[in-house]
Parts: sequence; C-alpha cells; structure tokens
Amino acid sequence: MKKKMPRIFLRLITVIAALFGTALFLALALLGAAVYFNSAPAVQMTHNKNSDTANQAEMTHGIRLEDGAAYLELRRGESARSVGQRLEQAGLIRSRYFWYLLCRVKQSYLKSGHYRLDIPASQMAIYDVLESGRQILQRVTVPEGVTLKKAARIFEEAGICQADDFLAAASSAEMTAAYSIPNATMEGYLFPDTYLFPAAYPAPLVVRTMADTFFKRILELDEKALEAGPEALNNKVIIASIVEREYRAAEEAPRMAGVFYNRLKIGMALQSCATVEYVITEIQGRPHPEVLSTRDTEIRDPYNTYIRPGLPPGPIGAPGAVALQAAFKPSASDFLYFRLINPQSGGHYFSKTLDEHIRAGVLYVKGRG
Repeated sequence: MKKKMPRIFLRLITVIAALFGTALFLALALLGAAVYFNSAPAVQMTHNKNSDTANQAEMTHGIRLEDGAAYLELRRGESARSVGQRLEQAGLIRSRYFWYLLCRVKQSYLKSGHYRLDIPASQMAIYDVLESGRQILQRVTVPEGVTLKKAARIFEEAGICQADDFLAAASSAEMTAAYSIPNATMEGYLFPDTYLFPAAYPAPLVVRTMADTFFKRILELDEKALEAGPEALNNKVIIASIVEREYRAAEEAPRMAGVFYNRLKIGMALQSCATVEYVITEIQGRPHPEVLSTRDTEIRDPYNTYIRPGLPPGPIGAPGAVALQAAFKPSASDFLYFRLINPQSGGHYFSKTLDEHIRAGVLYVKGRG
C-alpha cells in the first residue's frame, strides 16, 4: 500500500514550482525587454544634408542622419549618459536607460572622435563602434615640394588639426631631437604622400606619422642611409628638396642632383631658382613668382643660393621619392649648369660652361605642387 506524500512536501513543491514559473516568466520578460530595447528603432533619414531637418539635427544633437548612416562626434570628456541622451533624441536607440545599463555592464570607455554608424543598428552594435575607436578617416594628400606652412594649411582645411598646432609640433625641440634632425624644424623630413587621419587628430601625431613615413622611405632607398649620421643625411635632404622644386621631368632629377654636387665640390654657388622662390614665398610672404628677375636673385637672405655659396641652412620643402632617389643616387657628369628651356615639356638644357648656359632665355621656376 503506497504511502501518501506528506502535505508539507506537496506545499513545498507547489511553492517551488510557482517560484520557478515566476522566475522563468521574469527572465523571459527581461530577455524580451532587452531584445526590444537593444533592437534598432525605425530611423527617419534625410537625403539632403543641406535640408532644414539635417541642420536642426546637427545643431540639436550633434548627429547628422544621411543616406543610411549617422555621423556623430563624441566630445572629449563627454559622459556615457550624455551620449545615450543624444542617441535617444536622434532616434538611434530606443532607451537611454538601457544604454546606461549597457555601459555599466561593459565597464569600458567610449573613445572621443568622429564616427560613422550604419543604421539602423542595435545598441550593442553602436556601442561596439564607439568603444572600438574606429573613427571616420579623412584622406589628405600632401604634394611633393610642399613646405611646412603649406602643409599646415592643408591639414587645417581638411579638419585634421589647426595650422598653428601643426607648425608648433613640427618646430618643437622635442620633435627634432626625437628624429635627430640638426635643424630648428622638421622642414624636409615630413614625407609628401596621401594619408588617412581622423578629424581633430593631435598635431604631434600627424607630424610623427609623416616623419616615420619619411624615414621608412629613406631606408627603402638606401638601407645604409642613416649610417653616415644626421648631418650627412641632412645634406642629402637639402639637395633633394632643391631638386624637388627644380625638376619637371623625372628622368632629369638625377642629373640635376649631379650638377649641384659638382658645384659643391668646387665651391661654386648652387644658384638654385627654387631657393629664391622659397625666400620670396615662405620668408617674405609674397606671391609665387612665374619668372625670376635679376633683382630677385640678389635678395639678401641665407637661403638665397645665388649670393651664398654652399647649401642653404635647411631644406626648402618636402622632397618626394624621385627627388630623394636623385639626391642619394645622382648621375655622374661634368655638367655645372642647367636651365629650363621648355616650360610645357619640362625639358632643361644642361651645360658645362657659362657661355652655353647664357644661351637660354629667362629664368623659370617650378609652379606650385
């Protein structure tokens, strides 16, 4: 005969079952709420970034919705609470409170910067992007021959960093010492190339990126480029910067470098039009000349290689690969002169004597990069 289960055990089982059912219900409810609040809300997009709606969104929330994406800036020092409030106001998330909870659970920092979000997107997906630091990158092209001042304007116009900050970083003693540059600035040592930087990027990091690229390219040209020391390298960079501003046809660059080295060997002035142009535009702040006059070549300045023998005090711009290659591997010749004879083709006339050189006409200078 079966024994009956004590009543107290039946009640206990009933209570446990009720508690389990309640817990399961609450768990499912919480899971459902999490799935709902994490899911992407329907976002009303604008396809005209100049529309009133886009302008209002940008002014109100610092977020622009356009063509399937949201563009936003996380300000330096901005709290996760502030970010969640802006995301909710812009209609990108369902609840700022779920955002706060997510941030507390994750316990990691959101990184300041400019971001692009593909939307609609879940809160988890949005959080992962802002926590990862994968920012919008601006493509910036720095042309060959560009000076520090011109490069500074390029980066400011691209929204990467302020021109004054760039120049300050490129002129700091700490920066030049870090790269063993025997000059007062990084002029000539920031490689001209196309770079990808996030907006509002620290100027010192921009300068370091360009300097690192320069030394990488130098070692690609000559793996022993640094062995002779900073002064020897500096002399080659100065020659390369002059060649950069002189050559038009790449095949003539090594021959031009050879001419300058030949002049240095005999103590003859380099007489480079490019150095005079540097004095006029970078030191005196005058417009870029199309033709140099005799008066221009007589300007009293250490960078004017018409009146001062030897190398100028430093590079006159950023040499590219062609000019650097020419400075490291110049063509051997007896030429002491060259002059542009065809502005259209970029052809120069190379000669060994002054009489031959005088046969050419006016002095042209290479146009802006």
